[in-house]
Amino acid sequence: MPSRIIIFIIFLTAISGLGYATDNSTTTSDSISIPIHTLINTDTISSDSMRMHHSKYRDLFSPGTQYADSIWILRKTPRWLRQYLNSLIRGNVDRTHEKRLDLSVGLSPSYTREASFGLGAMCSGLYRLNRNDSILQPSDIFASFNASLNGFYVLTFKGNNIFNDGHSRLSYKLEIYRKRLEFWGINSEETAKNPQSIYDRRQIDLKLQYVYRLTHSLYVGVHTQFDYTDGRNMANPEYLLGERPQYYVTGIGLLVEWDSRDNMLTPTSGWHIAYKPMAYPKFLGNAPSFFNSHEVVVNTYQKLWWRSVLAFDLFGKFNSSKTPWTMREMVASDGIRMRGYYMGSYIDNSQLAFQMELRQNIYRRLGAVAWIGGATVFSSLKNYHNQTIKPEWLHNWGVGLRFEFKHNVNVRVDYGFGKHTSGLVFAIGEAF
Repeated sequence: MPSRIIIFIIFLTAISGLGYATDNSTTTSDSISIPIHTLINTDTISSDSMRMHHSKYRDLFSPGTQYADSIWILRKTPRWLRQYLNSLIRGNVDRTHEKRLDLSVGLSPSYTREASFGLGAMCSGLYRLNRNDSILQPSDIFASFNASLNGFYVLTFKGNNIFNDGHSRLSYKLEIYRKRLEFWGINSEETAKNPQSIYDRRQIDLKLQYVYRLTHSLYVGVHTQFDYTDGRNMANPEYLLGERPQYYVTGIGLLVEWDSRDNMLTPTSGWHIAYKPMAYPKFLGNAPSFFNSHEVVVNTYQKLWWRSVLAFDLFGKFNSSKTPWTMREMVASDGIRMRGYYMGSYIDNSQLAFQMELRQNIYRRLGAVAWIGGATVFSSLKNYHNQTIKPEWLHNWGVGLRFEFKHNVNVRVDYGFGKHTSGLVFAIGEAF
């Protein structure tokens, strides 16, 4: 645990050098900033800029200022480096009306419980198919690659494309990874009694979702999923209870959504309610038989006091009894719920989870959160009370830091606690 806390402190220290405090500055409710220390050389600033940056520490995150050019220690650095620093410092400004693709790139250390220490590169972009449109939200795109010291790697590519008609939206997510994971079994009864084992998990997961808006907030659509998972080098293959170590499956389903959120990426008000049934035909994979799933998500966001939001998330996913082990529900498998738990420590056909998170803007682009939650996994609702070992509710709580990397796109660092466990999570975008 001490090493994880040290990494968290290093992150706080690093971002504290990105900004510069102000006394007289105006802010918007969804704009935050990080203090920067005084490295300004007034010789490089015009008389107009001098008035703007008069001795009352005028805000360095004001649009249009060449910040890197104004920092004397950077004056002789290459122009491309100063342009890159400017793009990061002013990355939270919406420039989708000026650029076809407003893109920012970053490189940073990383840490997860499963992967240990590593290095990651990411890019996040916003764009509009019609740059003259000021009503619709911008579309978003995100890509990242992360590799760690223990051989873990993950490639993620995801986004939301909003079409010009304002009624259609295409969402997509591709994830390719290799993880060396601890392993206890494939259902809650086995994981409760089996000693810890280990295996190598390699996975390709592609999800596509298309929705069409019928009314102001009601959407209907279709979604599909392709998943290939291969469990290699299993120390205890008997933990699979006779199932194959490798499966590939394809699912096709419908969805209904009620979405009144003011923003998809960083919502501050509204509701998001979704029901997503999906079928996995036997002929579209190598699973031994047909299986299906039903997913329900209920999210709501309520503004409280000054620049604060209370967010609530209720999640349920229920898989049929013939679901292969690679498609079962694992606590903390998505970095969204039960943050701080180890992926795969609790697994079964179905999962119920909830969380409540308080999000507080601190200053400009900087914010903080605190949350509480819980989850349980079980074989089915029908047999919930009849299992030999009763499913237990796991508690979860934690705190986190937010930094607005792009316009309405936050970098988040969360430290979560649970039953005999804790862990650090780095990610882009709010958890929900």
